[in-house]
This record gives sequence, C-alpha cells and structure tokens, in this order.
Amino acid sequence: MIMKGQKINDRYQIIKSIGEGGMANVYLAYDTILDRDVAVKVLRGDLSNDEKFVRRFQREALNASSLSHPNIVEVYDVGDDNGQYFIVMEYIEGKNLKELTKKRGKLTTTEVVDIMSQIADGLSVAHDSYIIHRDIKPQNIMILENGLVKITDFGIAMAMNATQLTQTNSVMGSVHYLPPEQASGKGSTLKSDIYSMGILMYELLTGVLPYRGDNAVEIALKHLKEPLPSIREELPDLPQSVENIILKSAAKNPKNRYNDAREMYEDLKTCLDDSRINEERYEYQYPELDGENKKFTKQVEKAISVENENEETETEVKVKQVTDDEVKRENKLLVILASIFVGLFVVIAAFVLLLPTILKQKDLTVPEVEGKSVSEVIDELQSLGFEVADANIDITDDKVPAGKVVKTNPPSGAKRTEGTIVTIYVSTGDSKHEIQDYTGKNYLEVRGALEAHGIFVYIEKKEVENPDKYKEGTIIEQSVEPGSKLGAKDSITLYIPDVAVKYPDFTDGSYSEAEVKKFCEQYGVTLEVQRIPEPNYDEGRIYYQSRKEGYTVTSGTKLIIRIATAPVEEPVDDPEDLGDCDGLC
Repeated sequence: MIMKGQKINDRYQIIKSIGEGGMANVYLAYDTILDRDVAVKVLRGDLSNDEKFVRRFQREALNASSLSHPNIVEVYDVGDDNGQYFIVMEYIEGKNLKELTKKRGKLTTTEVVDIMSQIADGLSVAHDSYIIHRDIKPQNIMILENGLVKITDFGIAMAMNATQLTQTNSVMGSVHYLPPEQASGKGSTLKSDIYSMGILMYELLTGVLPYRGDNAVEIALKHLKEPLPSIREELPDLPQSVENIILKSAAKNPKNRYNDAREMYEDLKTCLDDSRINEERYEYQYPELDGENKKFTKQVEKAISVENENEETETEVKVKQVTDDEVKRENKLLVILASIFVGLFVVIAAFVLLLPTILKQKDLTVPEVEGKSVSEVIDELQSLGFEVADANIDITDDKVPAGKVVKTNPPSGAKRTEGTIVTIYVSTGDSKHEIQDYTGKNYLEVRGALEAHGIFVYIEKKEVENPDKYKEGTIIEQSVEPGSKLGAKDSITLYIPDVAVKYPDFTDGSYSEAEVKKFCEQYGVTLEVQRIPEPNYDEGRIYYQSRKEGYTVTSGTKLIIRIATAPVEEPVDDPEDLGDCDGLC
C-alpha cells in the first residue's frame, strides 16, 4: 500500500490519493525534480504479477506518452519502482464528466457538441497513430473550469470477453459504453472508440444511459440486441443532424459507424449549421446484428437461463403435514430460545455499560516538529498512533526553510487520543522580497521584477530642475528604503522625471547632420535628409526642419531637415565658340 509522503522512483512524493479503480490507483504527487504537482497512476498490486498485463500496461502507456494534443492528458514518465508499475501524468484540477452529469443532469446541445468535438479532436490524433483508447466513458474525460476537455487513461482498459462478463460484475462501470464487438470477444478497433463516444453523447444530452440493467451481462446483451432508444422522443427539439451523429457512431454493426474519430470530428463541426438541422434521419446501410453476434447472444442467454433454473429449483417450497407432538416440541424450543435471548440481552447491556472503561485510550502527545522534513514528521506521527490529514497546508515563515514543517494542528505538546487526525503545516520560506536601490534603473525592468513577487508597483512622474540631465524612464526616487522587505500585495512607488523631450533648433548653425541623426535614433524618430543647393547658406548648413523648436518629441514620427549644398554654376559661353554672328555679338 502506498502511504502519504512515500516517494515513487525516488522522485514523486505522494501527497494524497485522488482516485481508485479496478486496475490502478491514482495519487496526487509532487515532482521533486521539476517542482510541480503530477498525477501518478500505480498499477494494482494483484495485477503486477500478471506479465501479460504488465507488458500491455507498459506498451500502451508508452504509446500514450507519444501523443501530444491539448485535449489529451500529457504523460510525463512511465516505469516501475521495486515492482510497482506507474505512469506519471499532468495533474488536472477539474471534474470528470460523470461528476458533471450527476450535478447538472443533462447538458445543453451546444455544450455537448463542444465537449464531443474536443474529445473527437483529441482521439483523432490517437487514431492517426492507430492507438485505441478502449475505455471511453465519462469517468475518463476531465473538464476544466475554462471548458477545456482532457482525455485520460489511454490504452489501460483490457478488452472484456464473454467469460469475464458472465463471471463478474466488476466491469459494470465500463460495460455501459462497451461496443457489441468488444462484448462478444472479437477485440477492439478504432470504431470501438466511436461506439463508446456515441453512447457518451447520448448520456450527456439526456442525463441517462441508453442501456441499463441489474448486472453487466444484462447490459452487454442490450448492447448486442436492443436498438438505441430514440433520443428525439425525449428531446423533440434536438436537431436531426445531432441525432444522426449518435445513430451513426452508436451503430451496432461497425460498418455503419464513422471510420475514425477524425471523420466524426468533421461531422460534429457542422452539425449545428442551419443547413443541416432538418436533414434526413440516418438509415443503416448494413444489418445491425451480424451472425457472430447473434451466436454469442444465444450462448449467453442460454447460460443465464440455466442459472435461473438452478435458482428456482433451490428455492422450491415443500409442504408437509405437522403433528401435535411436533407443535409441542416447537413451543418448548421457543421457550428455550426466549431464555437464551434474555440472557444475551443482559450480557450485552452490561458490556455496553462497561465499554467506556474497557476501551479508555491512553493520551498521546503530539511531538515537536519544527524544522523537520514532511516525511520524517509523517513517520513519527504514524508510529505514535496518530492519523495524518490528506492535505498539508502551506504557510510562509521567515525562520523555517522552505519545504520543512513549521507546526501541526493539534500543536506540538498537545494531548490527544490514538487515531486523532493531525494536519501538517509546511513552510514556503520567507516570501518577502528585499528591496534594492533602484535609482538610475529603468522603471519598466524594475516594475516587472517586483510584480513577479506579487508586489503592487505605482509609477509617478516628478518635476525636476534640469530635465536635460535625466534620461526618460529612469528612476530618481523610491518610496521604500533599500534593504526593506515587501511581501505579496505590499506596494511601492517609483518616481521618474517628468521629462518631455523637445526639439532643439537644429538650424542655429551649431548642429551637424551626424548630431541630428544621433538625436533621432535616441528618441525613435525617423529622419529624412534633403540636400538642396542654397546660395544663401554655407554648404553643409542645416537651414530647415519640419518640426519646429519646442515641439514635443514623439517616438515613431518623422523629421525632415534640409541641408544646403553648393550652388550649381551655369557654364559661360566662350566668345570664340560663337562663330560668325555678323557683328551682332
């Protein structure tokens, strides 16, 4: 038996049990290497000796670990620890669909289509890899608070054969979703998962299962023989397109079903479209009960009828005549029995009165626990005779290191009787953050670091005498002194200079093109330089800027400057080149 505090594979520390099944038990555990909560599924001890089942468990768990999809619970690790075979999965905080239907009954059509679409989408990845789930049922479908669906338990369920069905009711939880071919011992295919999804969809919409019975055999026979109850008789407003998906997926003959989950997913995506709501009802293409299923059904029915006949024979009533002597003997027997009864009553009454004295328990003292490890405290409490609460409570403590025990409830030194439940309080360490001297640093970086510790950071601008001396966004003061400690929800105010950068007068003759370029790069301004011949200015002089002196600089804007170049001299004609001008020159 796995105990709280025990480590699996010297890595996964058990916190508490979160589920028990016919084949495995599931625990919430802490991954001491990656610092996260995980779910650890451990194969039941009685199955660990079955080599065939262990090989199947390991092979299909490894297959499941290769699947990556948002709607499939991620498998992190598979292995065994001294004969304990385990699977480590992501821990999901949410309800399974069985819990949801128990709480709400039936779900809305939109909700069901969304849930089934997510299931089909996740299963399509598995079916693409020819991995069959084999145990689709609401207990294996988790749903988070945000509506995200997660499929669990890939490939763990074994195919049930006829002998198992007639010998035990332990498969009752799964037999409600068991496809006919699997019930008749022919094994599972991708289409087996499709059938289970159809039954699940029926249950989510109606709040009840289509096939019910007193035992697993009776339910399995209904899956084999009886047609699926009409869902539109109970939900007359249900779109025909939605019923058709159920009819097709839950068809008894696999030939009438979807080929795989991806095909079903594509149908679910459009089933609520206006163009499909009143489509024709699906009619089966192939006979629903094939010859092998009929033969299997007759065999099981014959076995049940023989059992019923035997029960009737055993309970047959025989009548015979009773004589006076027999009556006298019976009366005498009654007197004797009455005397014995009175004597027993007296003994029991005396025993009840003396019971508190007999069972008076010795008081136990809760030990000192501060600074000890959780596993050490658990062992000590259990050895003394105390019970340990399933969940530890995390508290901050500036004296006890993180992960060590701070205290218990009842507290150390308290007197309690054997069996008292003790809650352990574990330190998360000193959660307060030491404040540094942030002056001269960019406020965005400091704010991000402090907010990561849960500290509220407020930014205020403060006027300064010489704004040119300060870089925009630089912290110049802080409301909390360096060396102080702040915890989550504490606050600090960071002060930055109220510096509004203004354009200088680039045309006053003191700025070069390189200096203007550097200014624009510093403040994120796009610079366009226009070089124009201008006789009124010296060559290289900036004589125009598109944004005037005193304008506020804004990142992402554009600045145009014009720089004077030497005027272009027009050529003067040489008189010798004028030719004969007839004295007119």
